[in-house]
Amino acid sequence: MNQSSERIVVGIDGSDAAINAAKWAVVEAVSRNVPLRLIHATPARSGDAGGDASLEVEYAQTSLRAADAALQATGEPVKVECDVVPGPPERALIDESHVAAMVCVGSVGIGRIARKVLGSTADAVARAARCPVAIVRGNDRAQPDSGWVGVVVNDSPGNDAVLEEGFREARLRGASILALGVWRWGLGEIPYRQLDRRLRRWVSRYPEVHVMPAAARHGVAQFLARTQESIQLAVVGSEDADEVARIVGPVGHPPPAGRSVLVVRG
Repeated sequence: MNQSSERIVVGIDGSDAAINAAKWAVVEAVSRNVPLRLIHATPARSGDAGGDASLEVEYAQTSLRAADAALQATGEPVKVECDVVPGPPERALIDESHVAAMVCVGSVGIGRIARKVLGSTADAVARAARCPVAIVRGNDRAQPDSGWVGVVVNDSPGNDAVLEEGFREARLRGASILALGVWRWGLGEIPYRQLDRRLRRWVSRYPEVHVMPAAARHGVAQFLARTQESIQLAVVGSEDADEVARIVGPVGHPPPAGRSVLVVRG
């Protein structure tokens, strides 16, 4: 299998959510001028399970063809690669993350029993992947004016990577950034000095991106659960990977514009 770090990888399982994730990932691939790699994982089988294995491979190939057709129908100039890989989906995607620029998986919404609802795949990949992971919610990539890109801002060693991805995503979408300061001190005031210090480098690098500060001292998940702002994408660090379920939102209650999450490794 010919792999390169210059690929956006999408997990395909035959669901509409996976195809939506692939459509979301098209713009990521086009903006980087790299291929989009679609993979469908099939369970490893013993030698006496030939019939079941053949059906699973056939289903995988059919799912990949359907996803490829949906991407071709977008008319976007993206190269698409399809592959059937062995093993559990979460393990396959985590393995891919070692040599990928980004891994994307779909989500139809996450409730209290997040790991059961997702079959553990999105949760496991968000926690263990070695590259940025997009948990994509909604029907398609949101329109440029449909909401903020919420970006966690703190003084952790890996936060520059979060900010870099956040500003890049905002520019790509033509969106503004809601800078979520998570410092836990003060009497309800936004820590403007700390936010300005952390953001200065990125604001100068991306002058076309509008930034508005917001206080999120109790964490990004709680802030997003309570805010009335429309957030199309939340960009967080690996320390918030265990909060993906709360950030994406509960089943049956889609946030405005369909909130997706990008987990960035520092």
